[in-house]
Amino acid sequence: MRVYNFSAGPAMLPEPVLARARDELLDWGGSGMSVMEVSHRGKAFVECAAEAEATLRQLMAIPDDYRVLFLQGGAFGQFAAVPLNLAAEGDRVDFLSTGDWSAKAIREARKYVVPSVIADEKPGNYTKAPADGSFQVNPTAAYLHYTPNETIRGVEFGYVPATGDVPLVADLSSTILSRPVNVSKFGLIYAGAQKNMGQSGMCVVIVRDDLLGRARPTTPAVWNYEQMAANDSMLNTPPTFGWYLLGLVYRWVQDQGGLSAMGERNRAKADALYGFIDGSEFYSNPVQPDSRSWMNVPFLIARPELEKAFVAEASATGLTNLAGHRSVGGMRASIYNAMPIEGVQALIDFMKEFERTNG
Repeated sequence: MRVYNFSAGPAMLPEPVLARARDELLDWGGSGMSVMEVSHRGKAFVECAAEAEATLRQLMAIPDDYRVLFLQGGAFGQFAAVPLNLAAEGDRVDFLSTGDWSAKAIREARKYVVPSVIADEKPGNYTKAPADGSFQVNPTAAYLHYTPNETIRGVEFGYVPATGDVPLVADLSSTILSRPVNVSKFGLIYAGAQKNMGQSGMCVVIVRDDLLGRARPTTPAVWNYEQMAANDSMLNTPPTFGWYLLGLVYRWVQDQGGLSAMGERNRAKADALYGFIDGSEFYSNPVQPDSRSWMNVPFLIARPELEKAFVAEASATGLTNLAGHRSVGGMRASIYNAMPIEGVQALIDFMKEFERTNG
């Protein structure tokens, strides 16, 4: 039986995508082989990879002067790859620290650059994004890095920071494809696949042409953007199944009406869940309203001793992976693209009944 999977990642995938992958698992495209068995240099897979990129470009309206790279190592790998490609040793890099993932990016970058945190929300326990215009970007910084959506705390920016001539770098792992985005505002976007795009392990990088060719000589070739771009992301053998799965998800998003339609659906799901929480005296959300995530909704129970029972009973009814991150506790519902509105409504109905019997 399929359940409503509220995991933050690896996350729920669209059922039509899983069904298509299942049906083609043993015989992909009439080849008599799985896509995991064919040559990545063969015509069939090269066309599959190119189609995935073309569909993503169309969905996100990616300008012609940006390269799209399909890399390995997830978003965490990009914590090192970005400074190795965009900054020299000793360069200053500005950071906005709004949660656990931006903090991890800062710690990793410290090995390669001099990080400068120009906005830090840790003193407030990461419950909001900094106000637009409340921080100043150093014009000599190699780039500004931020995490538009923090999956653990459920904090999201409602705006794209203005950085002038300083390249803007964004970890878009948990919001990519969830709504339209103006790619031209960014120097570089990277996104792990396991939340809104596919399976874990892969990372999509969208980088402006003028930022290529800056990598340090010590940069590993598989994370050198210029080298990977020159080889169509196939300098080494790519994870063919993961790339194929990305293409299926991109087509599914296209079939749903594209990013404008996805944005409307995701806004409606988030509004419904937050609306219920705000109207309850039993549940609460710790995030400042103007910084609430559309994708990851943490919530607390008035009686914390009931948290384990809540998670267990929810799981028994087919609502799984609702426990909050181990570092913060509470509950968290991740409602990415693949989560239907019916799943959110089922969660709300369960929360109502749990409150009735335990409130």
